[in-house]
Amino acid sequence: MEIHHISPELLTLDRVSEIMEKGMHLELSEESKKRIVKCREYLDKKMENQKEPIYGVTTGFGSLCNISISKEQLSQLQKNLVMSHACGCGDEVPHEVVKLMLLNKIQSLSYGHSGSQLVTVQRLVDFFNNDIYPVVYQLGSLGASGDLAPLANMCLPLIGLGQVDYKGERISGEELNKRMGWQPIELQSKEGLALLNGTQFMGAFAMYSILKAKRLSKLADLIMTVSLEAFDGRIEPFFDHTHLVRPHKGQLATARRVRALLEGSEIIKRHKEHVQDPYSFRCVPQIHGACKDAINHVADIITTEINSATDNPTIFPDEDMVISAGNFHGEPLAINLDFLAIAVSELSSVSERRMYQLIGAKRNLPSFLVAKPGVNSGFMIPQYAAASIVNQNKMFCMPNSVDTIDSSQGQEDHVSFGSNAATKCYRVVNNTERVLAIELLNAAQALDFRKKETGLKSSPIIEKFVAQYRKDVHFVENDEVLYELIQKSIAFLQAYDLKEANL
Repeated sequence: MEIHHISPELLTLDRVSEIMEKGMHLELSEESKKRIVKCREYLDKKMENQKEPIYGVTTGFGSLCNISISKEQLSQLQKNLVMSHACGCGDEVPHEVVKLMLLNKIQSLSYGHSGSQLVTVQRLVDFFNNDIYPVVYQLGSLGASGDLAPLANMCLPLIGLGQVDYKGERISGEELNKRMGWQPIELQSKEGLALLNGTQFMGAFAMYSILKAKRLSKLADLIMTVSLEAFDGRIEPFFDHTHLVRPHKGQLATARRVRALLEGSEIIKRHKEHVQDPYSFRCVPQIHGACKDAINHVADIITTEINSATDNPTIFPDEDMVISAGNFHGEPLAINLDFLAIAVSELSSVSERRMYQLIGAKRNLPSFLVAKPGVNSGFMIPQYAAASIVNQNKMFCMPNSVDTIDSSQGQEDHVSFGSNAATKCYRVVNNTERVLAIELLNAAQALDFRKKETGLKSSPIIEKFVAQYRKDVHFVENDEVLYELIQKSIAFLQAYDLKEANL
């Protein structure tokens, strides 16, 4: 089993993808263990001599920060925190995102600024390595004092409570301990806050969404190129000349990628009767390019976040400081997850517009992309389905980060709602994958008609891509049940190796 060592070194998004795709196990590096132990020992000694209250360590939480807690009650305080904050509601968090939450929380605690016990962090590592998925819910976090409710649900099994999914069964935290031969973790001072204060719920959905967004951006270029060939589009809008006088990085990158995908195409070189293409084709460098720039910006923000200590208070053993501040506030993620949702939604919006052009009986393509329209409705309704999905994406693009609602008796008077921005963005990226799959269904059908009409071929890359697709999704001669082909199209995109198209 391949191992990833949790360490202070930068955890990149590419590495996160590799950990998840390969099913790698985690192991705390010696450096991380030393940092965790050093911080815990410092905090224990600090409490022996500290007369002034330390927020969340010797006091209550939120607006209860002025209530001192006796030494005998400190462990119970932390256990009570986890129990009382486990208020998640709604849909369950998918297993793959729960696993990212675990990875993200382990990474954050490993820096030695949180005061957690080594045994606590190791138990989270054991959850990850044994595919133990705490049952977490998508609603309940304000994205401000960390993701309190979902992280509390995630951490209940540490103390023998809550539920987990393990080996296809849903069992209690108590039953999990019995099966694994574990004792419940006895939380020490500050540990409940270390576990619950943090942006790991937002961060996990953000990691999932940004990794998928990067992939969808490449697929959007590839599928658009199939549509462009099928629509008998022009190559000139992809020449460098135009983009060098407006040199946005994503714009240039998109134009060059499309030209590379079309290298060797006979169709793109043929004489065109039409002078211009519609915006959904002609402005792809500008549209897809802007989305690329947004995705790359958000990727930088997310990378910073997953390499951060985001609980409160923050402990600095070398400086003899315990600082109560606001690293748990989700605003950096909230604003950028709203931004990411908008960018990815635009990929779906322009995709639907291209398929609308393809089914419109233009440029010698048959009406609704079927040989005998009338008795056959052909590809009329897949466009409806795509339009429905795009409409939902547009509604999801109302920013969550512009809202705030007071909490904790006004002590927490500005919240980010980054948690809702995160789950919303997750839905947008999955919706966009569906729309692109429907575009590919249309584009491949239209390209077959174009090749029959002209007797010409597309580029080697496009020919290979469509040939692979045709192994899973056949050409439609007459009306048939299309949702099955849409599902196959989605599955094809999820399994497709981008390296096949040099992407």
